[in-house]
This record gives sequence, C-alpha cells and structure tokens, in this order.
Amino acid sequence: MGQEAKIRDNQGGSWLYSDMVKDHFFNPRNILKAGEEDAYAADAMGRVGSPACGDEMVIWLKIDKETEKITDCKWQTFGCGSAIASTSMLSVMLIEDGGMTLDEALKVKPQDIMKRLDGLPNRKIHCSVLGDKALQSAINDWFRKTGQHDRIVVQGAKVIDATLNITDKDIEEAVLEGAQTVEEVQKKLKVGAANPEAIPEIEQLIRFYSEKYYG
Repeated sequence: MGQEAKIRDNQGGSWLYSDMVKDHFFNPRNILKAGEEDAYAADAMGRVGSPACGDEMVIWLKIDKETEKITDCKWQTFGCGSAIASTSMLSVMLIEDGGMTLDEALKVKPQDIMKRLDGLPNRKIHCSVLGDKALQSAINDWFRKTGQHDRIVVQGAKVIDATLNITDKDIEEAVLEGAQTVEEVQKKLKVGAANPEAIPEIEQLIRFYSEKYYG
C-alpha cells in the first residue's frame, strides 16, 4: 500500500486515505460535467439515492450492441470523497482493456474497487456501494430498453423481523455502517428483540454481508 494522507470531512473528522484514493478524489476520471447529460447520448443510465438525502449517484453507459461491451462510462455524484474516488475507479475498471461486457460488469464487487484504490477506511466502505448500485441500475436500464427483461437483476428485500418490519437490506445497511455483531446490529435496529427466533438468520446475514464488503 502506498503512502496515506489524512483528509477531513465536513464534520471535522479525519480519515486516512491512500494515495490512490486521494488521486481519484482530486482528479476524478470520466466525470460528466453538469449540463452535458443530453449531449452525451448514453445508451443506458442508472441513478441511486437523492441529493436531498445527501448522496446521489448517476452513471451513464455507452454499450456496443453486438458485443455488449461497455465502450464508455460517465458519472456524477453528490457524495463524499470516498464515493467520488470509488466511482472514478469503477469507471476506469469498466472501460479499460477494451471494456467489460455487461455480465463481467455485474460481477464487480465493492471490494474489487477498494482493492484497486489500495483500501478505504472501514467507516467509509459503504460509500463504495453507491457506484456499484448505480451501475446495476444502468445495466437494468439497458436490459429494459433492449427487451431482455429476463436478465434484469432484482434486489428483493426479505422481512427478517416481522414485528419491526426489518428486512435483509436493513441488516446490510447496518453492516455497511460498521456493525459486525448481533449486538451492534440490534443497537442500530432493535431487530430480534421481540423475535429471538430471528437471531440465527440475523447472524447468517451479518456473516454474509461482512464477507461481501470486508473480505
């Protein structure tokens, strides 16, 4: 891992970032300037989040119709430095070496992006997920436009605690925010407090999402 530098967030906290993260934060690749969206004429577009909530990510793709390779990728974000660096690196990964196919792109995981960035602070790993979800949304947009509805990737939510209506996606978000044990997840969500029979499934989900995002 290269040298690290501290970058302060807007709450006054500081995080250790690698030189690669710092480079992609200060010199983001493939970013689309405001006002150029229509002129870019993308084949597909994906959007997640909302600027009203503080984080939004939009990704545009140009796709070769014969090979389904991504020939170009542009993006915009309203987010923190980690989200900017992560999406910048993702855009590079998608189009380097002639471009990924859509099937290859769907296999890219947040930890693949973090590895190329020489890591992110644990508390910032959730920021790398924005680009990943926007990419999936853009690929689904392509599948809809080309009539390939059977290939659309659907992220369904399963109710884990019916009393509190807590889903597996809520557990995922808690792990992304740093929870690593049932106790830590319960502190955030109170999940399982009224339904102790849900605890084994909660533990399984914590292990699954911890492995997915932290390796």
